[in-house]
Amino acid sequence: MNIPQFLPLTTYQEYPQDEMQRRAHAFAEEMQRRRTVREYSDRQVPREIITEAVRAAASAPSGANLQPWHFVIVEDLAVRKQIREGAEVEEREFYSRRATPEWLAALAPLGTDENKPFLETAPYLIAVFYQRYGLDAAGQKFKTYYAPESVGIATGLLIGALHHAGLATLTHTPSPMGFLREMLHRPINESPFLLLVTGYPAENVQVPNIQRKPAAEIMTVV
Repeated sequence: MNIPQFLPLTTYQEYPQDEMQRRAHAFAEEMQRRRTVREYSDRQVPREIITEAVRAAASAPSGANLQPWHFVIVEDLAVRKQIREGAEVEEREFYSRRATPEWLAALAPLGTDENKPFLETAPYLIAVFYQRYGLDAAGQKFKTYYAPESVGIATGLLIGALHHAGLATLTHTPSPMGFLREMLHRPINESPFLLLVTGYPAENVQVPNIQRKPAAEIMTVV
């Protein structure tokens, strides 16, 4: 069977410019509402919401279309507890020895410390891995291109999809994260990229009183 290398673009949808402006503004406003949340309810979330968000993430562009990502959805409480224990070991080391005074000062307004109860309380953790190299069906290595950048784009889409669905998120990056590959039984060619915590925010949760930079500081038109 001769499969064509290229196909007509049938998925693109164009809108009138006033509709484009409305949609762009509405999406920006929706994403401006997104806040990182560190306290979660243990209310259950239908798994299908999480899997649909991952499906959205997997639509991201990637180097040479190799899609060098893997998403492990962790819903089992015992595994979440194990991940929390492993993460807090690294976090205690970070806050007591690894972090510089400047780094700790930068974190101070966020109120973070080595205790990570959200890893256990939130109904889902999504461990995002990137492939440092690929393995074909025969176990032979092949090169992946721009893997961290590709997985970063996919993770951004994942965060946006979960927010759009009505869930809160938190990006968590204990360092080092090698324990995640062992706990979640991922192959040696994969490296942890981050842990994404997601679920409903805890009742009456508070978030740091921080502001996003204005457009004039982060945007240049030439």
